Amino acid sequence: MSKRAVLEVIALTPEDAIAAQAGGADRLELVTDMAADGLTPSVAAFAGIRSAVDLSLRVMLRLSDGFAAGDVDRLVRVAREMRDAGAEEFVLGFLDADGAVDLAAVERVIEVLDGCRWTFHRALDHAADRDALRKQLADLPGLDTYLTAGSAAGVDTGLPTLLAEAGRYEQQLLVGGGLRLEHVPVLRAAGIDAFHIGGAARPRGWDRPVSTRAVAEWRHVLDAR
Repeated sequence: MSKRAVLEVIALTPEDAIAAQAGGADRLELVTDMAADGLTPSVAAFAGIRSAVDLSLRVMLRLSDGFAAGDVDRLVRVAREMRDAGAEEFVLGFLDADGAVDLAAVERVIEVLDGCRWTFHRALDHAADRDALRKQLADLPGLDTYLTAGSAAGVDTGLPTLLAEAGRYEQQLLVGGGLRLEHVPVLRAAGIDAFHIGGAARPRGWDRPVSTRAVAEWRHVLDAR
């Protein structure tokens, strides 16, 4: 019997969080500004969601669109503020201009996280060399997940890469980015057991809240074996 798959849902508000939990989500990724593909939420937004649900919350650490770290001093301050507010799990990932991991920026930020668990997000899919990036990150404390579609273009294109990578790494593969329900059976059959949805949880668009019914449909498909 395979273990229950993890379902992570993007949440922007307490309303999103409550709906996602009711639908069967296991974890939330907290962001703001999806027009910029998800930036760090305010401490107040984190606190509101934390008080609304008892799910695991992974807080995005990202100040601007794209994968450059930008102002690392500010990133470190934001990370420290989130830790002080009680955040215990995070999402981050920075690349340099050549598409290699910006290891200096990552190390500075995770030093503040002090061993907290974190996801390296889809910067992986935009890296010049996926394997080289993973080798550079392999021994960093707290890294337990890679959010990936297997390709910068999304799961449709990245599916062969995801299937090839299944089970190869110590960290969990969390599949997201153009993920659709019809991808799930083949990914589950390969042993992948973590899935991330954003727009798929909002059939009426990003300006409307998470749909409990949509999340419940994903939960049902993930649990069907």
